[in-house]
Amino acid sequence: MSSNRIGIDALAFSGPDAYLALADLARARGVDPDKYTIGLGQHSMAIASPCEDPVTMAVQAGQSALKKFGIDPDEIGTLIVGTETGIDHSKPVAVYVHELLGLSQNCRTFETKHACYGAMAGLTSSMDWIASGRARGRKALVIASDIASYGLNTPGEPTQGAGAVAMVVSADPRLLAFDARRIGDYTRQVMDFWRPLYSKYAFADGHYSIECYLDALAGAHQDAFAEADGPDSDTELVACLYHIPFVRMAFKAHQRYLEIIQGGPIDRDHPSQLQALKEDYQRRVLPWLSLNAEIGNIYTGSLFLSLIDLLRQQSSDLAGQSISLFSYGSGCGATYCLARIQPTACDWVDAMDPSAALDQRRKLSMDEYEQLIEDCSSADQQPHLDPSDYGHRSGLFYVGTQDHQRQYRQQEKA
Repeated sequence: MSSNRIGIDALAFSGPDAYLALADLARARGVDPDKYTIGLGQHSMAIASPCEDPVTMAVQAGQSALKKFGIDPDEIGTLIVGTETGIDHSKPVAVYVHELLGLSQNCRTFETKHACYGAMAGLTSSMDWIASGRARGRKALVIASDIASYGLNTPGEPTQGAGAVAMVVSADPRLLAFDARRIGDYTRQVMDFWRPLYSKYAFADGHYSIECYLDALAGAHQDAFAEADGPDSDTELVACLYHIPFVRMAFKAHQRYLEIIQGGPIDRDHPSQLQALKEDYQRRVLPWLSLNAEIGNIYTGSLFLSLIDLLRQQSSDLAGQSISLFSYGSGCGATYCLARIQPTACDWVDAMDPSAALDQRRKLSMDEYEQLIEDCSSADQQPHLDPSDYGHRSGLFYVGTQDHQRQYRQQEKA
């Protein structure tokens, strides 16, 4: 089977019911709000309650992708969940999702973990599965689901978030087709961000992690263009999408990208060079970051949140045009690839646009936010949790443990 048309057939996002405004967090921590809203580029961050976890978000994103794009669960032959906030050292998030979505018992199912790279690893693996012929006409469901939590009064506190992005991958995609000749990979063992088994929160070397990210972008890009067959360059891309732990990181990434294709460094002290960088960033990167700015860091799904933002805004005008996607996971692993927006993508804008759900979210006060964070710290050991205690009216929720087994319940709106 030719792999030239394999790509994303459906996209959907699901996230927590509540959020915290970054300006409110800044004032509570005695920080100038501009440090978060301009310095990081973040306006708010989604905050999960103890009843919302990687399983509930993954299931609801998966349900949305299947239902809104008219895909029968029996069409799914592979399910991969990428997450770095798993709920068990052994049992994968994916098997809970498999059951709750009602997928076939002959569906291959597993979880991928490589920090924020897990979902891209799942995406490329599912593409290989289809290209090999093993899919036998079936599709793959790849879900990125994470909760970025760093604790109260920590340096990472303003870069939190939560959410899940579900992607259906097929040989005849309606949204995005990847160029199999232009997929480059990069791996190097580094200690830029990690979370030992004994620690609830991660350890990070922030400045070093940014260096590793940028080095990985250069390495993966070089690998993508290692073969002579195919396009000679990617200078005509209409959009450049990056992994977004915080919005401002995209500016740093795009500067490195331009330096790569131009063959030399950009001097930001040189007015004309800085102006050219800003203009290119504002044209090919910034317009697709509004969802990231409102939802925050969702680890494995951050890149694909930008993809949803792009397609909901410009899929009609950019049909047939090429874009780049760069995924980075600390530790580290990365992929740089090219893809083409499909002419049919504009027909599915309403199906993938999460605006209505985001408009219904509840804004948290600082007291409510801090209480949620404290409650979440002990949620895994609670025998009983009531979703209504956290303002939840309907949806799938984690409701506690029984005999050390996690329990989930679908709650219907009263």
